[in-house]
Amino acid sequence: MAKTTTMNIRIEPKLKEEVEEILNDLGMNIADAVTIYFKQIVLTDSIPLQLKRPKYNKETLKAIEEAEEIMKHPKNHKSYNNIYEMIEEIEDESN
Repeated sequence: MAKTTTMNIRIEPKLKEEVEEILNDLGMNIADAVTIYFKQIVLTDSIPLQLKRPKYNKETLKAIEEAEEIMKHPKNHKSYNNIYEMIEEIEDESN
């Protein structure tokens, strides 16, 4: 087995958590991902990524965050058994 070295980096806890969740779904850990990234740097003699603006605007990102919050804490939010209940409540509020 090849010798290894240890690296210490500082990263925001929330970002680390999000990255770990994604990498776990892919069957790897942060060390594996960093190793792959570093090997690509050596292979391509460049930083192997494209910097892009987010594809969603601020309003869409806010809606996504709101939906994620509702999924995490459904008891804190109003729910309906069907679309007709929701429409009825909206109509009652507008009268």
